[in-house]
Amino acid sequence: MKRLRTHIIHRLKLRESWIIFFILGVIMMNFPFLHIFNKPILLFGVPLLFLYLTEGWVISICVIYLFMRASRHEDAPNDETGGRS
Repeated sequence: MKRLRTHIIHRLKLRESWIIFFILGVIMMNFPFLHIFNKPILLFGVPLLFLYLTEGWVISICVIYLFMRASRHEDAPNDETGGRS
């Protein structure tokens, strides 16, 4: 389990991951997707477009949180060395 966590954190540190998520966010906020969700449909009494934008906002906050955790993990002392450099 620790090995999987270390692997995920290492992948999140990559600069390419930041760029990919940025481009994905820009694409998700452009015409085709906004047009798809801009329908007169209510889901739980809330317009579909509002739910789409709100969920996208929450997901982007979670992704940024994961990136920040990965960058903090990089700055922390290595457990294998017992906290010494």
